[in-house]
Amino acid sequence: MLIVPGLFGSGDGHWQRIWHADRPQTRMLQQADWEHPDLETWLAAMDAAVEAAGETYIIAHSLGCLLTAHLGQRPSARRVRGAFLVAPCDLRRTEALHPARLSFAAPPAMPLPFPSLIIGSLDDPYMAPGELDRLRDDLESPLHTIGAAGHINIASGYGRWAQGYALFDAFRADVEGGAMVDAQPAFAERSAAYR
Repeated sequence: MLIVPGLFGSGDGHWQRIWHADRPQTRMLQQADWEHPDLETWLAAMDAAVEAAGETYIIAHSLGCLLTAHLGQRPSARRVRGAFLVAPCDLRRTEALHPARLSFAAPPAMPLPFPSLIIGSLDDPYMAPGELDRLRDDLESPLHTIGAAGHINIASGYGRWAQGYALFDAFRADVEGGAMVDAQPAFAERSAAYR
């Protein structure tokens, strides 16, 4: 599994860091500059990490979700078994909250070529519910919201995240069992298991 942080790199205490420590089979994507994301530089690092990992699951947060969506247009996407996309950010909101930091682009409005599940919050300062719905439609990815959970990060109280483990494990079991292969929209019918 490849953990893909967003802006600032998911510091100590973030659920992604805890998952990395708890699950020895995970790798943490490394970027040269977490403070000033550059799309092409970040994509090159992610390409290399995915190729090195072989077949892998991606566990992304915030800007890492947009990076994962961009990866869907690259040859290395063939190695992605599934993507667990937590608290994706709206690029315009992120740029407004952190001016002059990003050299990024919104992902193309195209279905992902691998199974995915978006985990969202209803009061995320980085993503309004309407934009979350738009991203779901653009990527043709099932969406599960966990209520008012902020940005699902340290600031909103998400260190060790037991619900997240359960959601990811259920998602992976569905992918491994073939429930999501070439049939992401069909997953919407089964999404009660994720509510």
